[in-house]
Amino acid sequence: MRTEATDVSELELVERCQRGEAAAFDELVTRYRTRVFGMIYNMVHNEQDAWDLAQDSFVKAWKSIARFRGKSSFYTWLYRIVMNVSIDWLRKKQVKGAGTEFDDAVQLREVDPASKTLPRAEALPHQRMEREEIRTRIDEAIAQLTPEHRAVILMKETEGMQYHEIAEALGCSIGTVMSRLFYARKRLQNLLRDVYENV
Repeated sequence: MRTEATDVSELELVERCQRGEAAAFDELVTRYRTRVFGMIYNMVHNEQDAWDLAQDSFVKAWKSIARFRGKSSFYTWLYRIVMNVSIDWLRKKQVKGAGTEFDDAVQLREVDPASKTLPRAEALPHQRMEREEIRTRIDEAIAQLTPEHRAVILMKETEGMQYHEIAEALGCSIGTVMSRLFYARKRLQNLLRDVYENV
C-alpha cells in the first residue's frame, strides 16, 4: 500500500489536499520533511528550532493550500513558506552580523559573482580532521550572514536551485537574487579568505 502512495503525483496530492484530505497532505509532508528540515537546520543551526520551524511551515502550508494555483511546483511554493518562516524567526532573534552585508569598505582583490561559494575539495582520510575544521569555519561564516543572504546562499549552493527558482521561492526578482548572492559571496570570501587560499 505504501508504494502506491509514493506513485501518486504531487499535483494529485495537492488537489486532494485542496478538497480537505489530510492524508494527502501527510504524504506531501513525508515526501519533503527531510529536505525542509535540512534547509531550515542550515539556516538556524539548532535541531529543536529546525523541527519547530519545519512544523510551523507545514501548518502554514496546510492552512494556505487552497491558494496554491500550480504556477510553480508544490515544492517551490512550500520553499517560499519555509524561507519566510525561517527568515522571520531569524529576524526576531536579531542575527549576529546583520547590517554588515553591504559594507563596501571590504575590499577583495577579485570576487567572481559566478564563482562557487563553498570550497569543495574531496579530502583523503588523513585530511578528514582538517576538512571538518573547514566545514565548521564555513558554517560559522554562513551564520554571520543576514537571513536573506543566508537563504540565497543555501538555496543556490546546498539545494542547487536555479536563479529563477530562488526568485520564485523568495518572492523577489532574479536581479534581487543575483545581488544578494553577490554580497553574500563577497562577505563569505572575506570571512573565509584563508580557507580559499589554502584549498
